[in-house]
Amino acid sequence: MASLEEQLELIQSGTAEIVPLADLKKKLAEGRPLRVKLGVDPTAPDLHLGHAVPLRKLRQFQDLGHVVVLIIGDFTARIGDPSGRNTTRPALSPEQISENAATFVAQANKILNPDRTELRWNSEWLSTLDFADVIRLMANFTVAHTLERDDFAKRLAEQKPISLHEILYPAAVAFDSVSVEADVELGGTDQLFNLLAGRELMEKRGMAPQVCLTLPLLEGLDGVQKMSKSYGNYIGLTEGADEMFGKAMSIPDELMIKYFTLATPVAPAEIRQIEAGLRADTLHPNAVKRRLAREIVTLYHDAAAATAAEAAFDLVFKQHEIPADIPEAKLKDVATPAEDGACYLPALMVACKLASSASEARRLIDGGGVRLNGEPLAKGVYQYQPAALVGVVLQVGKRKFIRLL
Repeated sequence: MASLEEQLELIQSGTAEIVPLADLKKKLAEGRPLRVKLGVDPTAPDLHLGHAVPLRKLRQFQDLGHVVVLIIGDFTARIGDPSGRNTTRPALSPEQISENAATFVAQANKILNPDRTELRWNSEWLSTLDFADVIRLMANFTVAHTLERDDFAKRLAEQKPISLHEILYPAAVAFDSVSVEADVELGGTDQLFNLLAGRELMEKRGMAPQVCLTLPLLEGLDGVQKMSKSYGNYIGLTEGADEMFGKAMSIPDELMIKYFTLATPVAPAEIRQIEAGLRADTLHPNAVKRRLAREIVTLYHDAAAATAAEAAFDLVFKQHEIPADIPEAKLKDVATPAEDGACYLPALMVACKLASSASEARRLIDGGGVRLNGEPLAKGVYQYQPAALVGVVLQVGKRKFIRLL
C-alpha cells in the first residue's frame, strides 16, 4: 500500500472539500483497507464524464488498496432527492429503477475494479424498517437543521412546497452509511448536507463517523453549464471512440487541467507538469488537448481506438475528407416517400439517428449544419427526390456521417 503522504496527495487531487481532513489522515494511518461509499440513485440510464467524476475518485481509492461500497439507491429513488434543485425530483417506478440500475452498473464497471467493489442495494435495509423504526431514525434529526439545506431554504423563501417525504431523504441515506459501516463517503458539492447527516447519525450510534469528501461539478463542452445531456454539452461513456475524441477536442482550453484532474487517470504530479508547460508556453494547447482526448478515449475504449480516433479526426478536420469507414443505410429502410415520391429529409435524419427529432433536424439544416457530399443544404428546403440521395454521404455537424445506398 502507498505511503500516507502518497495516498493523501492522490485523494486530495481534484476534491472540493474533505470534512474533516484530520479524520481521514487518522483512518489512513491505521493501515487497513477503508470502506469508501458512494450512493447513487439510478435516475438515468446513460452516464457521461460528469457522472464519472466520483467513480474516478473511487477507482483511485481502489488503486490505493481500499474497498469501494457502491450503493444503488433502489429504495431512495422511490423518494426523489431534490439536492441541487428548486423543485421535487420525481420518484421513479420500480421498472425504471431496475432498468437504469443495470445500465449504471455496466457503465460504472468501465471505471471501477469489480474485484474491489462491494455492490449493495439500499432496499436491503431500508425496506425492512417498520414505522416505529422510521420514527426512531427521524428522532436523530431536527426540522430546523434539515431546513437549513440550501435547496430547502430557497424553496421556503420562494414559498414553494416541501413535502414531508423529502425530509426523510437525508435520514435514509445517512442510514445507508450506518448499514455499510462507511469510513469515507463521496458526493458532489450539492450533496454535502446528506454526507454530514450520515456522519452525524454514525456518531449518535456510537460508531466511528465517516469522512465526507465532496467533488466539484464538471463543466460541459460549452465551458459554462455543468455537463448534462439536457444542455447537449456532454461526452457520454458509451459513445464511439471517434465521437468521444472529437467532442474532447472541443473542450475549452481553460478547462483542460480540470478535465485531466477529474476525468483521466493521469497522476497529479504529471498534471502539474502539464499545467506548468502551458503557462510557460513550452507546451502547445493543441498538443495537450490531443493528449487529453487520447486519455479519455483510452479509458473507455483502448489505446488502439484512441489512435484510430485521432487519425479519423485529422482526416475530417485537417484534410477535410470524409472518413472511409462510416455507417451505411439503405434509403428504402430509412425514408418514407411522400405521395409525390419526395423524401422528407428531417424524418430521414431521425431514422438514421442523426437528429433526435424532426424539429431539431430542421434547425440543423437551417443553421447550415447538414451537408450532402460536403455541400451545405439550403435553408428551408427539406424535400428531396430519392435519386438525389442515393449514393451520397449525409453529414450532420462535424462528426456524424452516414452513406445512403
